[in-house]
Amino acid sequence: MQAYESMDKRFLKFLTEHHNYPHGEPIPLDLDARDILFKNDVDRKCLEVRRADNTIHTSYFVGIDWLCKEEAIFVKPKIIFQNSGVTKETDFIKMLFQCLRFQHIENELQDLFELKWDSPAVEIDQKDDLLTPLLIVEFLRLLKIIVRKGLKKSYYKVQANLRGSIKGKVLVSRTIKENTWKNKHLSTVCSYDVFGLDGLENRLLKLTMSYIKRYLPVFQTFKSDANLANLFNYVTPAFEGISENVDVNEIQHGKTNPFYKEYKDAIKIAKLILRRYGYNISNVSSQTIKTPPFWIDMSKLFELYVFGLLKEEFKDKLIYHPTYNGKELDFLLLDPPMVIDAKYKPRYEYTSVLDDARQLSGYSRMTKVYEYLNYPKDKILDCLIIYPNQISGSNDLSNFKEIITRPDSQMKEYVNFFKIPVALPMV
Repeated sequence: MQAYESMDKRFLKFLTEHHNYPHGEPIPLDLDARDILFKNDVDRKCLEVRRADNTIHTSYFVGIDWLCKEEAIFVKPKIIFQNSGVTKETDFIKMLFQCLRFQHIENELQDLFELKWDSPAVEIDQKDDLLTPLLIVEFLRLLKIIVRKGLKKSYYKVQANLRGSIKGKVLVSRTIKENTWKNKHLSTVCSYDVFGLDGLENRLLKLTMSYIKRYLPVFQTFKSDANLANLFNYVTPAFEGISENVDVNEIQHGKTNPFYKEYKDAIKIAKLILRRYGYNISNVSSQTIKTPPFWIDMSKLFELYVFGLLKEEFKDKLIYHPTYNGKELDFLLLDPPMVIDAKYKPRYEYTSVLDDARQLSGYSRMTKVYEYLNYPKDKILDCLIIYPNQISGSNDLSNFKEIITRPDSQMKEYVNFFKIPVALPMV
């Protein structure tokens, strides 16, 4: 068991999703470890401790958390690909970009990660930070929507030394100090309201962008992905002339204007980013950072990535998360008619999973699905499972009709059952 000294506490050695499946990682007998749940959902275990053989079993989640008061664990993405002696890992930021181009997925993103601000922070190397890139990408996505609509105007306080006039409230002490004692009897320091763009909310967004600007040069994906650079450059000019002077505590969530609904989430994420660096911009370039425990649901991220690939190819012919009889499908394709499920399981390359086949078969046999598709009930509706594979998979589905007809795409154990691999972006 390798240890990593951090904040007078120790790291267990780095693990990956489904680490050493199905045997697990041995743990010391005296370690008071516990199961870790995603958002307290007993059906979504980030990590399971099995006392029968004292092993740790990771699941489809990556992140950092405390197993007990003195032992922390770091679970990294499991998709690792070696080519020409170079080791690459899953680039989950590019996966996220694949779906962020499309609207109506805001609610899905809320279930993608969990932050535990009330737990003690863990110190890690900057290069191992998985959470900050996720927050930044989502923040910039929201800013893009805000900029397209136009920044929201609001009333905000301004203090000015006016000559020959009085406006709003007279600041007596400042007027005496700055004017009366200096024989400037025609000048008065006043505080008054102004209606414009330089409100508290826009100032907070501008301040957060300054942190992001310091962070991006050390972020590897920013150096190689033009999409992220273009997104930052797109939103920056809109904040020219807006001040960064703001007290974060002054901004409270009030009644949201429906037209500017993105402000609520953007401000929430802005506060998370600023809090992450202790409200000190010099911490952005530090080699180590303190991070709150967090978890990212990689199976959910893979589903969103597949959504982006399918949406790009099929446009309005794809329905995301339709619900029938209380059952939510991943995808329903209208032409060609097909029920599709995204499974974050590389082992589909050489085998199938009976429970998955049963689930998808049940979805594709529902009467309401047939009625919605206007599909003949005497025919079997096609089912498709999309899974990750770096060697046989493609990073787009432009040749979908060709792929689906290949012999290796047919799951021979079942009738009208298909599987397609997709390659994940790597870094």
